Amino acid sequence: MSHVGVPRGTARKRRSVALLATGVLTIPVLAGCTSDGEDPTSVAVPQDIAPASRDRVADGSTLNWAIDAVPSTLNAFQADADGATTRITGALLPSLFPMDAKGEPRLNPDYLESAKVIEREPKQVVLYKLNQQAVWSDGREIGAPDFVAQWRALSGKDSAFWTARNAGYERIEKIERGKDDLQVRVTFSKPYADWRSLFSPLYPKEVTGSPGTFNDGARTTLRNTAGPFRLRSVNKPRGTVVLDRNPRWWGDEARLDSLVFRAVEPGKRTEALTEGTVDVADIDPATANSIALAARYRGGNGGPPAHGPGAGITPAAALRSWALAHGSDEEAAETAQAAREETREAVAVYAAEQKALSGFAVRKSLEPSYTQLALNGESGPLSDDRVRRAIARTLDRQELADAVLKPLGLPAKPPGSHLALAGQPGYKDGSGALGEQDTKEAQALLADAGWTPGGALRSTRDTKAGSEAEKKDEGEKPAAGEKAAAGDKDEKDEKAGKKDEKAEDTEKDDKASREEGEYTVGDDKPGSRSSGGSGVTAQDKQPGGAAGAYAPAGTAAPAPAAVKSRLGKDGKPLSLRFVLPSGPGSQSLRTVGEKIVAMLDSIGISTQVTKVADDSYFKDHIASGDYDLALYSWPATAYPATDGRPIFAKPEPATDGSLLVAQNYTRVGSDHIDQLFDRAVAELDADASRDLLKQADARIWAAAGSIPLYQRPQLVAVDKKLANIGAFGFAAPRYQDIGFTARQAAGPPANGKK
Repeated sequence: MSHVGVPRGTARKRRSVALLATGVLTIPVLAGCTSDGEDPTSVAVPQDIAPASRDRVADGSTLNWAIDAVPSTLNAFQADADGATTRITGALLPSLFPMDAKGEPRLNPDYLESAKVIEREPKQVVLYKLNQQAVWSDGREIGAPDFVAQWRALSGKDSAFWTARNAGYERIEKIERGKDDLQVRVTFSKPYADWRSLFSPLYPKEVTGSPGTFNDGARTTLRNTAGPFRLRSVNKPRGTVVLDRNPRWWGDEARLDSLVFRAVEPGKRTEALTEGTVDVADIDPATANSIALAARYRGGNGGPPAHGPGAGITPAAALRSWALAHGSDEEAAETAQAAREETREAVAVYAAEQKALSGFAVRKSLEPSYTQLALNGESGPLSDDRVRRAIARTLDRQELADAVLKPLGLPAKPPGSHLALAGQPGYKDGSGALGEQDTKEAQALLADAGWTPGGALRSTRDTKAGSEAEKKDEGEKPAAGEKAAAGDKDEKDEKAGKKDEKAEDTEKDDKASREEGEYTVGDDKPGSRSSGGSGVTAQDKQPGGAAGAYAPAGTAAPAPAAVKSRLGKDGKPLSLRFVLPSGPGSQSLRTVGEKIVAMLDSIGISTQVTKVADDSYFKDHIASGDYDLALYSWPATAYPATDGRPIFAKPEPATDGSLLVAQNYTRVGSDHIDQLFDRAVAELDADASRDLLKQADARIWAAAGSIPLYQRPQLVAVDKKLANIGAFGFAAPRYQDIGFTARQAAGPPANGKK
C-alpha cells in the first residue's frame, strides 16, 4: 500500500514552508563500521514461487493477478507511477538489467548480447550490443534511436517533458550509433557507477520522442511494446488491465494466453480469492491465517480432500475452523458445534469459503524493502541530534521485528543498513555507528540536551514551603489572627473549587481528544487527574484525619509521580506527535507504533498519537512534514548510490525561503553524507564504491533521522496449480515462465473467470 511503501525516485521535489534547523552532528566512533567485505551473517531469505521447469507448465489459460488499483499512468518515469505501473510494464517493455534473487543487476539476454564499459579515459564510454532478434511489437528493431529519444526526454534539459527523475541521464554527454543500430555507444560527461540502471524500462521512440506522447500518450496505452506480452486493453471502470501473448516475441514463448491485472482493494482480497476472481494476490496476515486454517481442515480431520481442493470439508470441521478463526479454543469449538444449531447457514457459507481458500497456498518471503521509524528533524525537540539518538537507543529493534515477522515464521533480524538489505552485495551492518539499545545512555543523551525528569513542572518559587513565615518576618502579620485565618480558609476553599472545576474540564477535554482519534500517551497514569484518579486534596480532609495529611500553609501540592517522571525543559514537556495510518491494512504498523509508544513512555517521553486516513497519510503528513514520528517503508535498490542520495541528502533552502527536501522526508542530512554519495556514484570500481556507501550509511545511522526496524513480510496467495509465481523477494518476475501445471478452462480474460 502506498502509505507504507514509497517508490524510490518517483516523487517530485517537494517544498516545506520552514527552514531546517541544522547543526553539527556528533558522530560516534566509527571504527570497524567501514571495513571491507560483506557481512558474514547477511543471508537473503529465498524466493517462494513454486519453481517448475517450462516443460511442466501447461500452455494456455488466463491468470488474474490482483493489484491495488488501475495505474494512473503506464509511463514509469512520471511522478504518479506506482507499483502497479512497475508490475505491468515489466511484462511489456525491455528491462536491460533486472535484479536477480540476490538483489544484484544481471544482464538480460533477451535484449542484450553484451553491455560493458569500453573506455574510462578521457571519458567513460559504455557499448551496448543488442539482441539481433529484439523487435518492437510493430516489427521495428530495437536500436539506437530508442536510446537517443529516451535520453533526451529524461536528461532534464527540456522542461517540456514532465519527468519525475533524471538521475544518470543528466550525466550522458552523447549517444552514437555503432556499426549499426544494434550497437549503441553512450559517452558520459562524468563517470557514472550505476550506468546499468539506465534504459530500464526502455520505451519506444514513439513514446519518448516528443513531450506530447511522453506526457499524455503513454498514460493509458502503449501501442508499441517489446515483452513476452502486449497490451490489449485498459478499462478503469471495470478495474482491469489485460495483456495477451506477444506474437512477435523472440524469446521463450509465454505459457499463458492472457494475463489480467485486476484492481482489488487490500481489504477485499479474501472475498476475491473465495469468489475465484483472482488467482494471485498480495495479502495480509489475517487472510494468510484464513488460508492456513482452510488447509488444516480441508479434509475434515486434516486429511486430503475427497474430490478436489476442499471437497472433503464437513460441517463439523467447518464449524470448528470457524470457531478457531474467531478466537475460540478446541474445547470451545466442540461446545459451539453441539450447541449452536442456528448457525448452520453461517457454517455452510464458511465451509464454502474454506473449500475455495483451500485451493490456495501462501507463498512467503521478505520484501525487498524495510520499514523505518522516521524522526522529523526540521524543528522542535527532534532538531537536536542528541534527542534523536536517544530515541533510537531507547528502541528495542529486535522486539519490534519479532512482533511483525515471528508470527509469520519469517527471520526477524533487524536491518543493519539503510542502503542494502541482507543478501545483497556489499551489505554491511553499520548500526554500530549509532549504538545498541541502551536506556541509560539514552537518558544521558536527553539530560545533556536539557530534558530532565520533572523539567516540565513550572517554577514553584513563589509558593514554596515557608513563604508564610517569610512574610511574617517582614511584618506582614494579620491584624486580627482569627479573622485572618477564617479569611484564608474561605480563600483556599474558593481556589480549591476552581481547581476542581479546571481538573474536570481537563478530564472532559482529554476524553474528547481520544474520541477524535488523537490522544497523549504518558500523561494519563493512575493518580493523575487525566486518569480519573481519586483527586483527593488536603481541602477535602476534615480535622481529625490521618496524621501527617496536611502540609504547612502555603506549601505547593506535590506533583503526581507520573508527572515528575515526565521529561521536560524550561517548563515544557517532551511530547512528540506520532502519526499512524488508520486503515484495516495497516494493523501491523499500528502494533509496532504501540510498542514504540510504550518504549518511549518508559523513559519519560510523551507521545501524541494521531491516526489518519490511509489515503492522506503520506501525502498530507509525511511528504509535507506534518509529523514528529512516523512509520513508512523504502524499497531496496540495486543502485544505492543513485537512488539513496535524494532520500538522505541534506535539504537545501530555496530562493523563496522554503525547503527543497527531494525525498528526504526526515529533513535530516549533512554535507559529508552528500559528498560520500557523490564520490560513490562516480567511482567505477565496484568495491571502492561500496566502501564509500558503507561510510555514508554509518553517518546516516549516527544522524538518527531514519531507524530501520524490520524487513517487510511478503505474503502472496497463489492458486496451488500455478508455478513460477509468488513471493519473488528481490528478483523480477520472469513472466513468460508463469503458468498452470494443469491446463485451465479457457474463458473471457477480463471477466474474472478462468
